[in-house]
Amino acid sequence: MTGVAIVVANMIGTGVFTSLGFQLKDLNNVPAILTLWVMGGILALSGAFSYAEVGTVIKKSGGEFAFLSTIYGPLVGYLSGWVSLTVGFAAPIALSAIAVVEYFPYESANVKLIGIALIALITLIHVQNLRTSSKFQNIGTLLKVILIVGIIIFGMATPVQTHIDFDLGANYFREIGSTAFAVALIYVSYSYSGWNAAAYITEEFKKPSKSLPIALVGGTFLVTVLYVLLQYIFLRNVPLDELVGQIDIGSIAAKKMLGEQYGNLFGVAISLLLISGISAMVWVGPRVTSSMAKVYGLWGYFKPIKQGEIPKRALWLQFSISCFLILTGTFEQILVYCGVLLSISSLLVVVGVFKLRKSGNHQDNGAYKSPLFPLFQILYIGLSLWMIIFVFMNNTYEAMAGLFNLILGLATYYINKRMYNTKIKQ
Repeated sequence: MTGVAIVVANMIGTGVFTSLGFQLKDLNNVPAILTLWVMGGILALSGAFSYAEVGTVIKKSGGEFAFLSTIYGPLVGYLSGWVSLTVGFAAPIALSAIAVVEYFPYESANVKLIGIALIALITLIHVQNLRTSSKFQNIGTLLKVILIVGIIIFGMATPVQTHIDFDLGANYFREIGSTAFAVALIYVSYSYSGWNAAAYITEEFKKPSKSLPIALVGGTFLVTVLYVLLQYIFLRNVPLDELVGQIDIGSIAAKKMLGEQYGNLFGVAISLLLISGISAMVWVGPRVTSSMAKVYGLWGYFKPIKQGEIPKRALWLQFSISCFLILTGTFEQILVYCGVLLSISSLLVVVGVFKLRKSGNHQDNGAYKSPLFPLFQILYIGLSLWMIIFVFMNNTYEAMAGLFNLILGLATYYINKRMYNTKIKQ
């Protein structure tokens, strides 16, 4: 149950309340948009099946950093760790901070500075006390789920505000095959990110072979159902032209359903819940950095001073990167840039299932096996490559920025190798 809660807590965040407005810039067929969210869920579930298999073979905490280091060697593992260190957590934190300010029902003169101040405050809390953070996180997760279920129930009960045509005609198939649909899937996949959260704590489970698949698949399935229903409620209650390009989608829908006054209160509620999402990422992200710091001397400064201590320096490093992303990129640019890099890392883990099966590592260690192999792996690989290729074609600037990030990571790997001549244990 704790594993499921960790997955749900990490998944439910900014994307589900913000990304619909960007999708509607180029898509206007409601069945196509709902298909987009279903496909995002299938993509996440396919990844969850694969991660469950890899995690129960390797049985190490650390997510992609641990998995890819074992499957492909230290260089690939390092680059995935580099992605986690630079954007994997810092970018979602930056996005959430911007969304918190946007959702607050009172206009602010400087969204970016307030967002930075918010991240600084949460980082300061995590530097001081983990026990309080843990309690805050559990309560925040429960409130998130209650809020979403409440919106769905109330949205279903209210009279239909807009007409939704579910005719799967030529326009539906044209939009599904378009470049815009593939790019929109990046936004949706960001909304589903966090489905692999339990893989970062594999060693904490008493029986990983049993508990990890339940946590990954069970948590992802629950969030998929909630997400698809929530988008339907938004589309059912607000005319499409009022949602195009908007960030505070949930607040707009709440005002339509509940009126201006209660809609503003809903905006405050989402702001507070997004803060708990920032807290979760601020908490987890530096643990990946400190794991790298234990292996690579170049990052040694960021490991805890004593065993079991909070990685304070890694927390402030993550804060600095989040600030840099807020000051240099727009919400949409950060979303695409972050999404494409995370897609590459998770894609390599899923491809790793084939390599592990070929090596025969499953035979005597009781590892979980993904059902209907290789169906979900092929599905995940195909959809991921489709997204990545179309992003390079349609959002070349953001894609090249991601590529530059990987080249920079490669440079730091060889700098570390030259300075410390590190021999990595597989």
